[in-house]
Amino acid sequence: MVFKALTEEQIQEAVAVLKRGGVVVFPTETAYGLAADARNTEAVERVFQIKGRQGDKSLPLIAADRGMIERVAGIPSGLVRFADEHWPGPLTLVLPVVGDALAPGVMKHGEIAIRVSSHPVATALSHGLGAPIVSTSANRSGEKPCYSLKEVQDQFQHQDVRPDVYLDGGELTPGLPSTIVSVDDYGYPEILRQGVIEL
Repeated sequence: MVFKALTEEQIQEAVAVLKRGGVVVFPTETAYGLAADARNTEAVERVFQIKGRQGDKSLPLIAADRGMIERVAGIPSGLVRFADEHWPGPLTLVLPVVGDALAPGVMKHGEIAIRVSSHPVATALSHGLGAPIVSTSANRSGEKPCYSLKEVQDQFQHQDVRPDVYLDGGELTPGLPSTIVSVDDYGYPEILRQGVIEL
C-alpha cells in the first residue's frame, strides 16, 4: 500500500464535517470507505442514499480503540481472543449493542458489525469524533470497491447526494475485505466472511 500522508488540518476539517452530520470519503487498510457519525440517524441515512443501498442492511463501523467499542457493545467470551489477537486490524466482530447511543441504520437485530482499524486515518477520524464511525466501502451498491480517489469520484459525480469531503490517501493496494466473525447460538465463533485475516 502506498500511504499518502494527510495533514492534521485535513483530518480536523473532516472531523468537523462528521460532527455536522456530513459524509467523508477516506482510506482504510482495505479500500476507500464512506465515514459518518454512527450516532447520527440523518448522517447514516445519507450514506445509504450515496451508496444506493437498501435500508434493511446495516452498515459496518470502525472505532478508535477497544474502549470505545465496549461503551456501545459487549464482546461475547467466544470472541475475546479474536479481539485480543487482531485489533487493531481488518477483523470485524458482530457484537450485541449496549445502550441507545447508535443510529438504527447501523444495527440489525440488536447487533453491530465493528472493528478497531489499523489505518491511521480511520483511527484519527473516530478519535476526533469521539465515537464510532460508519465505515462502508465507498462505491455504489453492487459496484467494485475503489482503491483510488478518482475511482470514488467517478462513481458518485453524477448523483444528487454525494460525499462532502474526500481525503486522498493515495493509491491503495487491492486486497480482501475484513474478516467478519460472529458467535452462533451456543456462543462459539462463527466466520461469516473470510477476508484478509485467515481464521
